[in-house]
Amino acid sequence: MVTAETAVALPALVLLAAMLIWGVMAAAAQIKCVDAARVGARAAARGDADAVAIATAAAPPGASVQLVQEAETVRVTVVAPCPGPGRLGAALSVRLEATAVAAREDVISGPTGGDV
Repeated sequence: MVTAETAVALPALVLLAAMLIWGVMAAAAQIKCVDAARVGARAAARGDADAVAIATAAAPPGASVQLVQEAETVRVTVVAPCPGPGRLGAALSVRLEATAVAAREDVISGPTGGDV
């Protein structure tokens, strides 16, 4: 009887373990997306010409990076696919996204000039 119970419970435990591992991997990929967006935004705010390349290097594999320069800010968005575990990869795939905004350092904002 113990063998039959084990045969029924073991596949469920294996599936649960696989889903937990996939969840941890997805969380780690999300953190990489956030870090990549921050690094790219800081680089673009400083005026680095290769800010997209810097963000792409820090992003998870297969991620796309978009840089938008506005009047006083730069916005970097990182989008990465995160496939599910094993054969369920396509069915359980999620899209991870992170955005970071930084003030441009080459733009002077606030009051200018004036007597002290």
